Amino acid sequence: MIDTSSMTPDVIEADAQAGNVVAKEQKSAYAADIRPIRIGLLWHSLSSGNLGVGALTLANLALASQVARDMKLSPRFLVMSMRDGDAPRIGGPDIESFTVDSARLVKPGGFLKAVNGVDCVLDIGAGDSFADIYGPKRFLFLWLTKVMTLARRKPLLLSPQTIGPFTKWGYRLLGAWAMRGASSVVARDDKSLAVAEAMAPGARIRLAVDVAFVLPYENRRHLAGRGALRVGVNASGLLFHEAESGRNRFGLGHDYAQFTRRLIAELLDRGVEVHLVPHATSKGDPTDDDGRLADRLAAEFPAAVRVPEFAGPSEAKSYISGLDFLVAGRMHACIGAYSAGTPVVPVAYSRKFDGLFAMLGHGWMVPVNGVGTDAAVDYVLGALDDRDVIAAAQAEGMKRVDAMLDVYRDELRMVFARALGTARA
Repeated sequence: MIDTSSMTPDVIEADAQAGNVVAKEQKSAYAADIRPIRIGLLWHSLSSGNLGVGALTLANLALASQVARDMKLSPRFLVMSMRDGDAPRIGGPDIESFTVDSARLVKPGGFLKAVNGVDCVLDIGAGDSFADIYGPKRFLFLWLTKVMTLARRKPLLLSPQTIGPFTKWGYRLLGAWAMRGASSVVARDDKSLAVAEAMAPGARIRLAVDVAFVLPYENRRHLAGRGALRVGVNASGLLFHEAESGRNRFGLGHDYAQFTRRLIAELLDRGVEVHLVPHATSKGDPTDDDGRLADRLAAEFPAAVRVPEFAGPSEAKSYISGLDFLVAGRMHACIGAYSAGTPVVPVAYSRKFDGLFAMLGHGWMVPVNGVGTDAAVDYVLGALDDRDVIAAAQAEGMKRVDAMLDVYRDELRMVFARALGTARA
């Protein structure tokens, strides 16, 4: 500390003014060192009723912002997606949105103009939509927006996502072309990595993990382990409808509707406090609405707790963190539980489940096929008894997550540098 006791007021004032000048000069120098970067977030969502897509958006925003600021960049984001859902909108002063539809794809002032206004594009493919399992229309939108981004010579990074399946040669051909044009392709599981490497040899392909593992939340683990067991059941409206309609387009080996009802009944008979946890809602599509299904199940099982719809993905993860156990048909409900320390048994309906969780050493799962309805119920009840073992395995798996996301952070740095011309293309 400087001793000012012998200084005159004039000297003190002059010294203070000099200090202010230096501080202002330092601040100006720092500000001059900051460069703006405008980042397009393609196939993310600001208000999807599917909280999994919202979780991807929030987490990727956080990761991209962190990397940009570490590089002394000031990021602004343009979220580009299909017409959003009816959930509360994710907002912020640095976030804008652009709706992708058929008209805007072909209009000169549409999608191409939006892409022209950004420095680079992070395409997360809604998590699992860069595949042929959702039909030609969705694939065409996913593919065309990649092509148009590349046509404008914007660095394109496929953020951590499921790659494939691509079962038809036409889809494989187009998908491979897009991956070869991208600056980087990041798979979120080793099965997707193998698919991408087989389809597009020579492309820059990396393995990371789902970004939603770092979704922020309020930890409520103190609520678990008190009194009756608090078991969450995230019943998927999509899978339930498929079972009731008899379509079973995902080829499940069990009857999902019967499985759900029997599981809830068995849990209640054990004295468990059952929480019906919705994670994907849709006012426009009742066949894909966990909330409507939760209402039906609450009417059938009045002893169960019907959890209200969440304001956003972080709120859902916060609630799940206070449960003793979760069984879930929505993958990002599973990721929320896993990363919050809540023992979880996913009910898989595609290889994206096994690809992700097996990679982390999580061996507890109701598989897509090979297990009947009664066996699936018994399996979940057995896992409930082993929940402490599951929790310990998840804690070990989480040690790998941040290191795997470092791979993605490196790819973000590379793409941001390329976008601003500070690295060779």
